[in-house]
Parts: sequence; C-alpha cells; structure tokens
Amino acid sequence: MKNGVVFALLSASVFSVMNVLVKAVSNHIPAAEIAFFRGLIGTILILFFMHYSRMSFSRNGIPMLVIRGLMGGLYMLAFFYTLSKMPLSDASILAQTSPVFVILLSGLILKERISGSAGWLLALTFIGAICLVNPIQYSSFSLIALVGLLGALCSAAASISIRYLSKSHPSYEIVFYFVATSMLIAIPFMWHSFVIPSWVDITYLFAIGVVSLLGQIFLTKAFTHENAVVVQMISYSGLLMNVLFGLWFWREIPDVITFIGGFLIIVGCTGLSVMKQRQVKEVSV
Repeated sequence: MKNGVVFALLSASVFSVMNVLVKAVSNHIPAAEIAFFRGLIGTILILFFMHYSRMSFSRNGIPMLVIRGLMGGLYMLAFFYTLSKMPLSDASILAQTSPVFVILLSGLILKERISGSAGWLLALTFIGAICLVNPIQYSSFSLIALVGLLGALCSAAASISIRYLSKSHPSYEIVFYFVATSMLIAIPFMWHSFVIPSWVDITYLFAIGVVSLLGQIFLTKAFTHENAVVVQMISYSGLLMNVLFGLWFWREIPDVITFIGGFLIIVGCTGLSVMKQRQVKEVSV
C-alpha cells in the first residue's frame, strides 16, 4: 500500500476520533469553548514545532494568512456546533460539501470556468444537501444544517487560500495562523457561556487538540505523497466511521433521506474532485 494511501486512511481515522471526542464533551462544554481550547492547544504545539525546526515567521503575505485563519476558525466553530446538535453522520456529510464551494469560489475569485459537466455535478450535490437540510420541516434541524453548510463554505475559502499560500509559506506557519486565529475567534462566542471544565473535560479537550493536529499532519503528508483525488475519495471512508461511531455510542440510526442525501453528495463531490484534478493536469501540460 502506498504511503499516501496510508496517510489518507490515518487522517480519516484520526479526524473521526476527533469528531467522537468533540461530540462527547459537547454534552458539558459549549462548541465555542471546545474550539477555543482546540486552538489554544494547537497553537502551543505548533509554536513548539516551529521553535524546534528553527522556523521564523514571514513578513509578507500576512493579510492572506489572517484570512486563511479567519475562514478556518469560522469553519471549526460551525462544524463543532453542528456536531453538538446533529447526528455525527449528518454533520460530517455536510462538512464534506466543501468541494462544491471550492468550485464556485474558484469561478468567482480565480475566474475559472465551470463546465457543463461540473454544473450537473453541482446540482446533484445541491439536491443531496437539500435532503439533509430538509427545509420542508422548518425545524431547528434545518437551521443547524444551514450552519453546517456555512461552515463548508468557510472551509472552501480556507482551501483556496491555502492553495495560494503554499507557494510561498511553510505548512507550519499556515497551520499556526489557522489554530491561533480560530482560538481568538472563539472568544466572543464563549464569553457569556463559559463552563469551567472538570478534569475529565480537560482530558477530552487536550485530546481533541492533539488528535486534530495529528489529523492535519497526516492529511498534509497524504497530499504530498498521493494524488489529490485519491486522498479526497479515501477521506470519505471517514463518513463510514462516523456512521458506525454514531450508531455505537449514541444509537444514531440514519434515515433513508440521510442515506440518499449522503450518497448524492459523495458522488457529486467525488466527480467534482476528479474534474478539478484533470483541469490542473491540463494546465500544467
């Protein structure tokens, strides 16, 4: 098995474990507070790695680094919020719609043309998202699902900024701005709802910070060693793990609509990822 495939599987597994930890501790700790401690622990660890590697901060590109951190921080807040309010599988599927927004933002910001085939795949994914949001019910579930989609949009914006920054900035510095900014963004949201964590909660929060950083490292190495489409498709194995974890720990049984919506989103996003990779190859040739 190739190293890139192994790293992609490790990343999907580690992020699934992180999701379980977040959902478990969210019974006692608000989502914004979880995001704050996740960012705090990640910031400390990244500063240690940068110091160990004798890496200094760049003086250029700071506005884009801040934008990357801002978008990543908002995504983390939205994702943790949906994890605390929705079934684990549903929140994870909504987060996987980010490739759709990458395509749309690439067309708007980078002026990349959207082909007819991409339009059909976008429509397919959009239908899948509607199945999960289920606006006909007009319930709180619908509003929470919309927050999940907003988080996926922020994740897509962060991905585009990473594509731009990776040409001139080391990965440690990019990750630092993400975790540090996400920590700062969470402060206003937890200001009036801060809960003093118990020692058990502190253990969970520390584990979330460490595990999420490991997931980021594994994912970065996966993209370094393997085709982006392969990594994207392997990452969907995390959805299966989330379904199993949700069933195991919280007896969450996805309904038929969730299965249909999830299937459409996976098919649509996989097709978009393959198409995007082909466009990159054609441009490089």
